[in-house]
Amino acid sequence: MTRILGIIPARYASTRFPGKPLADIGGMSMIERVYRQVKRSTRLDRVIVATDNQEIYNHVASFGGEAVMTHDRHPSGTDRCYEAFTLLGESFDYVMNIQGDEPFIQPSQIDTLANTLDGQTEIATLVKRTADEDELSNPGEVKVVLDRTGTALYFSRTPIPYIHNAPKGQWAGKHVFYKHIGLYAYRTDVLRDITQLPVSTLEKAESLEQLRWLEHGYRIKVAETDTESLCIETPEDVQRALEYLRNFS
Repeated sequence: MTRILGIIPARYASTRFPGKPLADIGGMSMIERVYRQVKRSTRLDRVIVATDNQEIYNHVASFGGEAVMTHDRHPSGTDRCYEAFTLLGESFDYVMNIQGDEPFIQPSQIDTLANTLDGQTEIATLVKRTADEDELSNPGEVKVVLDRTGTALYFSRTPIPYIHNAPKGQWAGKHVFYKHIGLYAYRTDVLRDITQLPVSTLEKAESLEQLRWLEHGYRIKVAETDTESLCIETPEDVQRALEYLRNFS
């Protein structure tokens, strides 16, 4: 039986939104919303919040969640996940990295990703089809191209592939495009190894950590979801979340 540890990284410092995990989303903090959604998954054997801040740690404990304190200088959520995993001293086959700023993550998305974790999968992530021209042109929305087996070939902030026989604005009708949903699962030995890799040239160019893994030869299995995600990156995004909450179930 595959054992999966769910980790929600939650750092306090943020250039655009300091203290983001504690932001109030309709009467409940963002980190509590994420935690409660993740706990609804039937595929995770344990769920913890990995934080670098005592206030966040205490807050998670106050609503009955489990948290661990990690270093405050991790360059990425992946590194924070690996430290949290090692601190537990417990055996798991996979670690799932669940974004702490997506308060409406669906248990079905977590379960879909978990279904790819067969022992052979090194790293896995989610994508969603998009036919929205604004999303395709938005560098904040990462696009993905896949091979025939559902393995990622490349991630980019620009629209990929390039449609050579149609003007931009008409690309969505010419090809199936995928945008990336930032949910990752790593086999634990792979998680250990990728935290030791140097920053790669493609990663520097696109500012996308997953390109480091591809550039070093790791395979990223991709599962598809039809559920939209909502990431809270700035204080202004909280209003979007409140509007979304009115229709959220």
